[in-house]
Amino acid sequence: MIAVDHAGLEVLDIETCLELLTSVPIGRVAFVDAGDVAIFPVNHAREGRTIVFRTAGGSKLDAALRIARVTFEADRYDETTRTAWSVLLVGRADVVMEPDELARLEALDLEPWAPTERPHWVRIRPDEISGRRITR
Repeated sequence: MIAVDHAGLEVLDIETCLELLTSVPIGRVAFVDAGDVAIFPVNHAREGRTIVFRTAGGSKLDAALRIARVTFEADRYDETTRTAWSVLLVGRADVVMEPDELARLEALDLEPWAPTERPHWVRIRPDEISGRRITR
């Protein structure tokens, strides 16, 4: 039996959410920066139950250095079939600094899509993972 929420959307289990995250190259990371909500698109990779992305200096790196609470969201919409899904991860971001971890992440071959160098790796460790899907 498929679980549905109050709006009639399919509630996705954690494993399905994680699989769907792997199927799209771009997601959005959101956090509070200087009292305002900041949301940035990032290309990402999944490693186990975590999400990793590369960044340069700036607010994303600053948030990770302070181990900020973040939300990561990815989705897909198909205009033809009018189907869609959305997955949210809520947790803490931190900067990956351990040499063994960095070597493992480099092997993922995640190239930044922005033209500037992105030397820092950020990992999002979710406390919550949820997702919804609409099908017709």
